[in-house]
Amino acid sequence: MKWSLPLLLLTGFAAAGAGYQGHPESKKIILAIGAHAGDMELTCGALLAKQGKAGDRTVILHLTLGEGGNPRLSPEAYGAQKRREAEAADRILGAEVIFAPFRDGELVNDEKTRAYVIDIIRQVKPTHIITHWKNSFHPDHRATYAITVDSVLPASLPGVKGAHPAHDGLRQVLYTENWEDMEGFQPFVYVDVADAFETWNKSVTQYEFVRGGISSYPYLDYYRALFRVRGAEGGFTHAETFDIDPMGKSTRWAKSRFCVRCLDGNGSPRVVGL
Repeated sequence: MKWSLPLLLLTGFAAAGAGYQGHPESKKIILAIGAHAGDMELTCGALLAKQGKAGDRTVILHLTLGEGGNPRLSPEAYGAQKRREAEAADRILGAEVIFAPFRDGELVNDEKTRAYVIDIIRQVKPTHIITHWKNSFHPDHRATYAITVDSVLPASLPGVKGAHPAHDGLRQVLYTENWEDMEGFQPFVYVDVADAFETWNKSVTQYEFVRGGISSYPYLDYYRALFRVRGAEGGFTHAETFDIDPMGKSTRWAKSRFCVRCLDGNGSPRVVGL
């Protein structure tokens, strides 16, 4: 079988971290930044549950509640429901939850929004950030990608003043697989989440839209099947996959990473790490 891109197959973040110079591997802080409540739980919730159980700190930032997504309820009523659902879902994952003050359908990559995300990054001090892929037919997802990426560097610069000191400990930004964000997305990092799959299932079904009570789109069936397919590709029962920036796939740092199991078209290791 030929693969168009090298694939890294991981049993967890810790495996990829072996040997990384300058960063202790015993503790990771993972900040997942989603456009709407439910986005990050669906796409990377099993990873968050797995890493939280391993002792890492996990935090989900919901930039909006997604309060405009129920045609039968007002945004105010549905927003209150989504907040309750997010709190319940994130508690099951073992993740801390942060609700930003922005409105569904109105996310923009402006100075105000970036300043908010910069402040969150500096408070949380993540080693890893997970967010949306850059190409999406949903404007809030595209905006979330741009806001996040454009906030990473300023968050690390002491010269950019804010309420909290600069944070320069970020190791990796990963982009999670979302059915609305698939243009140009190519799975590069495969993480075995078989032992967290049932926790993920219990978490995401706290949301009415996932259970099928609002939208006709079969969210639960789609992601259950997706994680099984990605698991089959990676030699696992279930896997969540992530893309990274192209430069990260070809740097000397990436090629020096410890690889649990790597495949490419030539049968040679092509290694990235977290």
